[in-house]
Amino acid sequence: MGSRVTRVAMVCGLIVLSGACASSQEWSEWRQNKAHFASGDHGFFSVRNQGGAPARITRADVAAARDQGWWGTPVTVSSEQIQQN
Repeated sequence: MGSRVTRVAMVCGLIVLSGACASSQEWSEWRQNKAHFASGDHGFFSVRNQGGAPARITRADVAAARDQGWWGTPVTVSSEQIQQN
């Protein structure tokens, strides 16, 4: 019984701690959208550009973001850094 209560307490603690990491602006943005990413393209782009390395952005990414209405923190680069597909 004690280990079950401990597990439930740990899960509840993780939920509270993970929710505390988002700003009120992020929570508002997440409430407006029904999914974490606008599309599969959006998800692949985000995974490909995480981790602190310089972002790799193609013209197709820019077009997909515009056409599919991607949300979240924008990745900004100069026009010279945008790669041809």
